[in-house]
Amino acid sequence: MFWYKHRAMLPTMRRLPPLNALRAFVVTAKHLSISKAASELHVSPAAVSQQIKILEQHLGCRLLIRSTRAMSLTEAARACLPDLIEGFARLGDALLRLDELGQGGILTVSVAPSFAAKWLVPRLDLFQSLYPNVDVRISATMNLTDFDAERIDCAIRYGQGGYAPLFVERLLTESVFPVCGPGLLSSLGATRAPSDLARSVLLHDDSPDADPSCPDWRMWLRAAGVAHDDPSRGLHFNQSSLVLEAAIAGQGFALAKARLAEDDLRAGRLVKPFDVSQPLEFAYWFVCPPAKRSTPKVQAFLAWLRQAASIV
Repeated sequence: MFWYKHRAMLPTMRRLPPLNALRAFVVTAKHLSISKAASELHVSPAAVSQQIKILEQHLGCRLLIRSTRAMSLTEAARACLPDLIEGFARLGDALLRLDELGQGGILTVSVAPSFAAKWLVPRLDLFQSLYPNVDVRISATMNLTDFDAERIDCAIRYGQGGYAPLFVERLLTESVFPVCGPGLLSSLGATRAPSDLARSVLLHDDSPDADPSCPDWRMWLRAAGVAHDDPSRGLHFNQSSLVLEAAIAGQGFALAKARLAEDDLRAGRLVKPFDVSQPLEFAYWFVCPPAKRSTPKVQAFLAWLRQAASIV
């Protein structure tokens, strides 16, 4: 007997008003306008009025006071509105969490533009073939990521690491060396020494990496013992990928980051005129909030990144 009484005291879905009616009331109460609510909900004003009428009948009380000039809420409506607003917010959070915990859904990745263009995007078809239910969205930006406000699941960042309290894992180290298009090799001497660059066109990477260990041409030439009249002359670009594209086009010599240039070097679009390389202090890091790390889609993406990073 107690079991039946206890069960009767619990709220059931049959006692709840229709969700559409509740939504119509909340939006109308926000605007205090049937027409504005209809515009936000992409339905007709008559449909909004009908839903509110259904809700009032279900609850057995009036919710809106209409006049020729304005609309206001009844005392009952003002009393329940805050809880309804909070309820819809919680419902939205719950649905988002269901999507995050699912095997598929949307995976939004924030990544620096040049790394996205030259390394990540050319490999994404391999990830999609393994996880076709994950819809990857790339947000290419150099800005710091606000994971909550921007709904970002994870990020790949170039830096020194130490992004506490986020989960962080180093993916790839980096180094830098001169590159050029194959056609420019003939402009160098037979022995192809760094001193040949003294009379060459130089391409400059002005991307905002803020890596103190990454040399510009002035620093690199000085370290190589090469005198140059003005090493700052030449084409300047604010993205590393653009510097590489200019080098591929035969417009000059570039100082290339190894990870960004590796596909072009493998394909023969770029060549290394000298067998020299300088390691950098910065690296590429996988970053995500600790709560996101346990979601299947983020776990799958990180596992794939580890495998892709291990293939040189």
